[in-house]
Amino acid sequence: MDKFKALQTFVRIADAGSLTAAAHELGSSLPAVVRSLAAYEAHLGVRLFHRTTRRITLTDEGRQHLERARHLLAAMDEAESALRTEAAVPAGHLHITAPVLFGQMYVAPVVTRFVQRHPGLRCTTLLLDRVVNLVEEGLDLGIRIGRLDDSTLVAQAIGHIRRVVVATPALLRKHGTPRHPRDLARFNCIRIVGGSRATWGDFQENGRIFQVPVSGNLEFNHVWPTVQACAEGAGLGMFFSYQVAALVEQKKLRIVLEDFELPPRPISIVYPHARLLPARTRAFVEFAREHIHQFRPHG
Repeated sequence: MDKFKALQTFVRIADAGSLTAAAHELGSSLPAVVRSLAAYEAHLGVRLFHRTTRRITLTDEGRQHLERARHLLAAMDEAESALRTEAAVPAGHLHITAPVLFGQMYVAPVVTRFVQRHPGLRCTTLLLDRVVNLVEEGLDLGIRIGRLDDSTLVAQAIGHIRRVVVATPALLRKHGTPRHPRDLARFNCIRIVGGSRATWGDFQENGRIFQVPVSGNLEFNHVWPTVQACAEGAGLGMFFSYQVAALVEQKKLRIVLEDFELPPRPISIVYPHARLLPARTRAFVEFAREHIHQFRPHG
């Protein structure tokens, strides 16, 4: 027995004053209304109405139950209304993850603008340089750079980046411009500790992907000081394009060896498969797709 439907039927009969009128208002048949009432009375173990061939009236038990039934139905309506409102208006707590530097430069400003637009929303952003399992770690969505291996996630492209080699115009005037990746062997190359210490790549030529040996007198374990050293003219650097986009635009750094770059890598916003996403997740996906490009993540 559908208790909620039975409760609605009971209240409608009491309000309408007859089984026939209740059936009409419920868009149901008279026999179905009679069966629903009989099943509900049997379930409760009490008689809710006195019934004669001419009229139907509430019993004492029916009058007592009617008040409680009205409260229950009102509470259900209020709960459903709240859920519908939340489904339409971003609210609650949104959890986002993104790579550290990309998150600092491009995601955090977008998150800030989004929350300012939706003050009823809380947002926690975790910047992590590792692939996060969104479901296991209780996150709503993430920003990923590069090819996606997890087929359980929905992915929407929001941009692209390249891996580029850069140097200051002054350094290139002084030492010349490399024309081929193997020319890097004669340059001071600033490297990031944690990657390959002896080679840079990947480059491509005639369909072949390859790496080249590099050396230099500066190494850092974070990207930003490596970018700054490169911008000071201490050597050549290899970075994702978004990491040096502003310096390239300002002509403080120049991209070299563009003909040997691999195809651009996608930037995607990802979230678990779900038929009904919360409004906060849907709204942020649309907002990010519209606004992240304003921060020129592709370089």
